Amino acid sequence: MQAKESNPPDGGYGWVVVVSAFLVMGLTAAVLKTFGLFFVEIQQHFDELASTTSWITSVTIAVFHLGAPVASSLCVRYTHRAVVITGGLLAFSGMALGFLGFSMIWMYATTGFLQGLGISFSWTPAISIVSHYFSKKRALANAVASAGECAFAFTFGPFFQWLISQYGWKGALLIIGGIQLNICVCGVLMRPLASSCLLEGRHSETETPAGNSSSRTQKEDRSPIKHKTFNWMLVRQPQFVLYAIFGILAAMSFFVPPLFLVPLSYSLGIDESWTASLLSILAVVDFAGRLLCGWYANLHVTKSVHLLTMTITLISTSLMLLPLANNYLSLAIFTGFYGFFFGTTVAVHITVLADVVGMPDFDSALGLFMLIRSTGGFVGPPLAGLIVDMVGDYRAGFYMAGATLFLSAAFLVILDQLQQRKARRSQTNTKPEKPTLPYSSLHLLKLQ
Repeated sequence: MQAKESNPPDGGYGWVVVVSAFLVMGLTAAVLKTFGLFFVEIQQHFDELASTTSWITSVTIAVFHLGAPVASSLCVRYTHRAVVITGGLLAFSGMALGFLGFSMIWMYATTGFLQGLGISFSWTPAISIVSHYFSKKRALANAVASAGECAFAFTFGPFFQWLISQYGWKGALLIIGGIQLNICVCGVLMRPLASSCLLEGRHSETETPAGNSSSRTQKEDRSPIKHKTFNWMLVRQPQFVLYAIFGILAAMSFFVPPLFLVPLSYSLGIDESWTASLLSILAVVDFAGRLLCGWYANLHVTKSVHLLTMTITLISTSLMLLPLANNYLSLAIFTGFYGFFFGTTVAVHITVLADVVGMPDFDSALGLFMLIRSTGGFVGPPLAGLIVDMVGDYRAGFYMAGATLFLSAAFLVILDQLQQRKARRSQTNTKPEKPTLPYSSLHLLKLQ
């Protein structure tokens, strides 16, 4: 009976969990992606530099990454449902307290730290529990759940712009915080499975007779509790280190364009309503890029690391060309190219990580990768803001992001060369030796 219950349902109530995760993705990652609409408003209200204001987003991004391993540990100790509900309350608190807007430091602590922690505690368990509910249809379920980020970002652009125009940036923050309370509702719907890995391990220890040591050993060997949960030694593997450096440089660049796209359009004299539509375009082409690249990657026509290197090079090129735009149409076209190639990159970069470390260490690698990558997300926006302040032009931020991404592609090339060398060495070591005749047979041949 227990073994039967431990199998993922692969449907049924699992689709309710998928829809809940879809909504959580929209209420967390999509809010973060469209927060650039508040950038100019907050900067003007506090009369601060672009570099100072951009620290709000940097804190949010850093806490989101740093909190992911903590959220995963809490899911094991408690339940995914409890952690998601906690995340929803934290996200609401960050926005609601940001409504007070006492100072820039206050904004760092509320819409930065609290919001980032809320996103981390909501996003991480929502992605995790979908994998618990599905096995054969896991790829489809994860694709549907992750699509919530793009779907909500498409509507949040014009909606947030309307909220700001009607209620001001403070009132908009309060309303968005209230909307994020729906994360708690989604968390309630994320019902834990009847037999989790933790419960299964406990049953194997308590239900086995003490005298049957061999049976108890077999059950404990099968228990997920005995598996290594985090492998810090990955930092000693050259291939992982190279990919981690790529992750840092990529994170320095990825969060810059959405932050400065709105200010750049304002500097070109584009109307606010048209400016908000740029974020919607970004969301649509991002969604298309993820689906198309995911479909193409599954064909295994191109090696994953080669595909990622190509997409990174293309997104770098699009960022270098984007500042050449001088009107809405050209800006929308270049934004579309950037968004599409960004989506293709997101679709394949986790697959490359799995290829680099192998599935036994994948969970450890993912947590460690997010921790290391957070430094790039924390430093990138303020560095771009500093460059913008020095040059006096928002275009400089896009040039910085494009150049950093191009540099990150170089580490992918080095990684690929290292993998190929390792594969050739492995093939050389595993070549079968030439068969040798026994001494007696050799002796008979000589006699003949």
